Amino acid sequence: MSDKQDLFDAVVIGGGPAGLTAALYLARARYRVLVIEKDKIGGQATTTDDVVNYPGIERTSGEALTRTMRQQALNFGAEFLGAEVTGIDVAGDVKVVHTGAGDRRCFGIVLATGAAPRAVGFAGEERFKGRGVAYCATCDGEFFTGLDVFVVGGGLAAADESVFLTKYARHVTLLVRGTELKAPKANIEDVESNPKITVLYNTVMDEVTGDSMPRAARYHNTVTNEVTSYQAPDGKTFGTFVFVGLAPATELVKNIVELDGQGYVTADPSTMATAVPGVYAAGDVRPKALRQVVTATSDGAVAATELERHIAAMQTLTGLVPKAPVRELDPTTTSQAPTAAPADAPSVAPAPGGGYFNADIRAQLAPLFARFENPLTLRVVMDGQPIAAELKGYLTELAGLSGGKVAIQVVDGADAQALGGLTPRVDVFRQELETGTDPAYCDYAQHDELRSAQDDETGGRLTNSSSCVEGTGIAGSGQSPALVDTGLSFGGVPGGHEFNSFVLGLYNAAGPGQPLDDATKARIASIDKPVDIRILVSLSCTMCPETVMASQHIAALNPGVTAKAYDVAHFPGLREQYNVMSVPCILIDDQEPHFGKKSVAQMLDLIGR
Repeated sequence: MSDKQDLFDAVVIGGGPAGLTAALYLARARYRVLVIEKDKIGGQATTTDDVVNYPGIERTSGEALTRTMRQQALNFGAEFLGAEVTGIDVAGDVKVVHTGAGDRRCFGIVLATGAAPRAVGFAGEERFKGRGVAYCATCDGEFFTGLDVFVVGGGLAAADESVFLTKYARHVTLLVRGTELKAPKANIEDVESNPKITVLYNTVMDEVTGDSMPRAARYHNTVTNEVTSYQAPDGKTFGTFVFVGLAPATELVKNIVELDGQGYVTADPSTMATAVPGVYAAGDVRPKALRQVVTATSDGAVAATELERHIAAMQTLTGLVPKAPVRELDPTTTSQAPTAAPADAPSVAPAPGGGYFNADIRAQLAPLFARFENPLTLRVVMDGQPIAAELKGYLTELAGLSGGKVAIQVVDGADAQALGGLTPRVDVFRQELETGTDPAYCDYAQHDELRSAQDDETGGRLTNSSSCVEGTGIAGSGQSPALVDTGLSFGGVPGGHEFNSFVLGLYNAAGPGQPLDDATKARIASIDKPVDIRILVSLSCTMCPETVMASQHIAALNPGVTAKAYDVAHFPGLREQYNVMSVPCILIDDQEPHFGKKSVAQMLDLIGR
């Protein structure tokens, strides 16, 4: 990259409320700012189903609120990069942020990496993680419909999530270690007035036991030492949700900035400045008394304002001035075509006039489709369920927005049965040209004969050659496309949070795809055996998209790897087969399940086991 391309006034690491606010303030002040986020934009806030205490907004969801924040930052010219930060160099006037998509140079850094839920450590917690022990009510609450649920924790999160879980659970028992709930009075009243919630103070969980699933629990009162044993009724299982605080995501900056005894970044509370000049901390990554969206945005605003002074001084000292941000005056469109695939694609929302994609999503999809190097064909394998018709309509509308880069092939009846596998689903094929006839248009239903999948040296990839693609002609080329199976597949309708992973999966399959460093590419290329990855997801899960994106990115680059995601709401048999009570659930070559959010590097580690 040239100096002009990779030099920024500031790099914000983390795309939660703190990072988004910092980016908005810096871009509005006409500084060039880049937000780097490896996961979904919005952070922990997206797990909050109901936000009612953010000033000026009567009621919204965490996802909707942070989506608006992102758009505001974009409107002022902030740039976004979907990548993992692998290290930072903070010595000198110009700092370097190392990522899987290459290095970025800057005068200042805002650390807004947030925090993740902590484990408690009771017996059985690790054993039943993903199979009864969970940490995200929004992601996993539906799996416990009609079952008893324990919530372990005594703060605001425990209070809010207990109320949320009553939408699914038969009954919720909240175990509070202390003598009171440490939450606002209104939240406590919501808990205590709910007939489906029992609160036990001075109580800790000791053990969860069972066979393949939790069947019993034991907890005790720390004052009276009374021990209570719980047995799930009628051979059923139960859930245990843990909300006991957060562990800061500070591994990246260990030995670079000062951390306190709990691992949080030490920063001046009045300026957000760390002891390293030009490095600031904002949001849940630093110690604070109240962890809410409103305090995170406050941190981001303060950090950005203080950083402006440092940037101005560095520009004067070095004589380097990054290019000014491009301000987007129309808030209904994105500010610019992304330099890489975006860190997140927005969740699907119904358009005012009907359909699946609103104007904002359509505008954000256009530059992404424009970058496709190869056209794709989405093969919709139908069955008689209503959701199959929904999947067909959903993908047909998506293809219509692609400018001819995506075509649809619908397979049903006997042809769908011959293909086998779970249905309904969409399989992704890349159109690669071969010499042949030159149709202007043809219809698969009338002309295409599906070929059977043949195992080959690459692990069973299907090459489905055809003289035409439905709705797509290559006039004047003298060539017709062969359909090469990319190994990517989705069972169900890829909406909700999975819209992000699905669209980026298409981008990676079509090329050029999200950038990766050379070492990671080499690891992917070195996989020399067939690998079958299945990821069980929920459309409400905020942790699932990264795992699906990582798996399908690997599959898109290595023909021996397949990565198939399934919405467990439509495939309960998979959930029952593997005793899944949490998502994402990762199955590699049908071996023992793994649970939790995974990056590309972590998925490669699992594959290499």
